[in-house]
Amino acid sequence: MTSTIEKSIAIKKMTSNLYTGDVKACVRFWVDRLHFEKTIEVPEGDNLAFAALQKGPIELMYGSYDSLEQNPEVAQAFQRGTSFLFLEVDDLEAVFAAMEGAQIVVPIHETFYGSTEFTVTDPAGHLITFAEFENA
Repeated sequence: MTSTIEKSIAIKKMTSNLYTGDVKACVRFWVDRLHFEKTIEVPEGDNLAFAALQKGPIELMYGSYDSLEQNPEVAQAFQRGTSFLFLEVDDLEAVFAAMEGAQIVVPIHETFYGSTEFTVTDPAGHLITFAEFENA
């Protein structure tokens, strides 16, 4: 039996929120390579505490580890680590060209699930896989 509460829950959006020691470098990665727009920034000394990026319906946020440390409850709960993003694209070769100079973790290859893809790291070390599906 489905409750009324379960039926009324609607999720409107989900945005990845990644953390780094250098928000500015991560912003440049997305803006310079894939032409995202920086929509929000919060300064933190010579760096940024936070930035939001957008391209079409896709939004991505980066926060600084220093800003996390300012919230005691969060500082006790979070653990630093690598995050993984998977992006489906319509022109893998163009994205690969845009990633020139980025650290390639996995070169272009075919997968068992029907995509051609490759994986890079952003300046914070998060893994980003770009995939193109032939029949997409």
